Amino acid sequence: MNKERQNNLLYRISSSENRVRIFREIPINNRGFVLLGLSKRIQQEIISRLSDRELVELLEYLDPDEVTDLLQSIDAKRRKRLLEKLGKEIRDKVEFLLRFDPRTAAGLMSLDYVEVEKDITFEQLSEIIKKHERRTGKFPSILIVEDGFLAGELPPHVLAIAKREEKIGRYIKKIPSIRYDKDESEVLAVFRGHPHNKIVVLDKDESILGIIYSDDILRLIKKRSLNSLRDFAGVSEEENVLDSALTKVRNRYKWLIINLATAFLAASVVSLFQKTISKLVLLAVYMPIVAGMGGNAGTQTLAVVVRGLTLKEIELKTARRVIINEILAGGINGIINGILVSMVAILWNKSPMLGLIIGLAMVINLIIAGFFGAIIPLIMKRLRKDPASSATIFITTATDVFGFFVFLGLATIML
Repeated sequence: MNKERQNNLLYRISSSENRVRIFREIPINNRGFVLLGLSKRIQQEIISRLSDRELVELLEYLDPDEVTDLLQSIDAKRRKRLLEKLGKEIRDKVEFLLRFDPRTAAGLMSLDYVEVEKDITFEQLSEIIKKHERRTGKFPSILIVEDGFLAGELPPHVLAIAKREEKIGRYIKKIPSIRYDKDESEVLAVFRGHPHNKIVVLDKDESILGIIYSDDILRLIKKRSLNSLRDFAGVSEEENVLDSALTKVRNRYKWLIINLATAFLAASVVSLFQKTISKLVLLAVYMPIVAGMGGNAGTQTLAVVVRGLTLKEIELKTARRVIINEILAGGINGIINGILVSMVAILWNKSPMLGLIIGLAMVINLIIAGFFGAIIPLIMKRLRKDPASSATIFITTATDVFGFFVFLGLATIML
């Protein structure tokens, strides 16, 4: 199925109330691939309304790792029933893959490879590849071992240039590897060090368990990018762009109520300075500027720190330097922007004192933004929480509360 047609089907299924009927109109050999492209929520809805026979038929066209991805979202009782109806070869592979945590290297791996000794000839290798192709219908990656341990891989192009009687060992190419229980972040770190390559998954005893292909890693990067975007926005992972209004309300109202509570907190700080504002209403014009700049600066810091944590560039024991650097950066940016906003206040409002107050408030609030933007994701990491999840609410609350307090407090003292 071409990409354009598949995307059209994904849109029709996601946007229709009759999605199961549309899904059943797809040729059986393409149903599994379309199902994998849908959101988890719609996947589960369709799977729950398909019979066991229909599910087994579409699973037979997928690779074992793809079958595993779909079966992991099905309850254990039905999963066992479906496994019993699958062919023995695919069942054995899927049962093997289901043993592992889906968020680890083993959960990402495929079994589409052959493992051969380095001293065999290309003629012998040819027979091994043919057997694999007859069994799976796919050309495998060729992993070379020496005394049972990974030695490297054989690049596919070598098969076209090597002589049949030559031994494959002279053409070994190094390939990165990772232990099976390492999490997704460590898999991504290895891939970034060896882009456009495969990663071999090893067991505790260094034996080969499977192989992770670059397209699986690219899907993981896409998924994590989407999840980070949802986390920053406070949107549920299961929410789809084509969901009904009521579904969207159910997924968002709690987050908005929390935001409302923090907005009242910021408003309560402003209420402490009612007399100051009533004396100089012009202060109200500059309040959103101070708070907004702090929120933006804090979110910038948050994005950088979360990325560092994800790539394991930052550890809690080295966090002090990161926090100090972000505070210094916030202070310098505060001075630059403080000078600009002070000049506007002096030229526009003819008030040097107001310019001084808003300039100082800008510097202090951007320092606060740098501090909280760095410390909040580190605290969440310490608490074993997702450092990107809902962190912006705490940062914007801190910059709003402290920004208003500093700006209006300085105005009260100096004006």
